[in-house]
Amino acid sequence: MTKVENIVRQINELSAEELAAFRDWFAKFDAEVWDRQFEADVKAGKLDALAERALRDHAAGRSTKL
Repeated sequence: MTKVENIVRQINELSAEELAAFRDWFAKFDAEVWDRQFEADVKAGKLDALAERALRDHAAGRSTKL
């Protein structure tokens, strides 16, 4: 049995209260992981081309106010 299969089995055995607690924990955990990856990508310059394109599009009038 793989780790993921084992985790799925264990999640299926959780009570409603335990599942709610797990869901809250996982949402926070996932957001933190995403934030760290995003920050690393910014520092590495991986988003520079996208930012430059967005600024060019905005300057050319190809954007709308939110």
